[in-house]
Amino acid sequence: MTLARHLFALTLAVGLPFGPATAEELPAPTGDILLTVSGNVPVTNVGDTAQFDMALLQSLDAVSFTTTTPWTVGEQNFTGVSLKDLLDRLEVSEGTLSAKAINDYGVDIPISDAVEGGPIIAYMQGGKEMSVRDNGPLWIVYPYDLNQDYQAEVIYSRSIWQLDRLEVSE
Repeated sequence: MTLARHLFALTLAVGLPFGPATAEELPAPTGDILLTVSGNVPVTNVGDTAQFDMALLQSLDAVSFTTTTPWTVGEQNFTGVSLKDLLDRLEVSEGTLSAKAINDYGVDIPISDAVEGGPIIAYMQGGKEMSVRDNGPLWIVYPYDLNQDYQAEVIYSRSIWQLDRLEVSE
């Protein structure tokens, strides 16, 4: 084996166990902060938190669905970021989310709720950004009509509107 091949093999042997050097950075928000994620969050952008303005939330893949809710009349269309996609982006995979609203109302959500086809952090209802008066600007909404499991009081209690903070704990 040539010296070059030995060096190449050594580079592979040393480099492979470590994986990528760093996680993809989360850009800093430039607008008004709508959501702050703190606690056990590996990917951050402002100190030890991940902060999101509307542009940063909308830069993540959007998910839309239509559902009825116990708090609205008739079917409503919601658009937002999948809770799973948000947590994946922040490299959060286990624990509990303590979700807080503008008025300090809080509820705990197990991270196991963050599944494909599950809840979203909605920032639009009926094609329009939601105001504080209309339960916005952010609302955790589950696709209640698409899955019988989401038609339960415990799920309804996790559907926090006027969301502005998530804290990740183990």
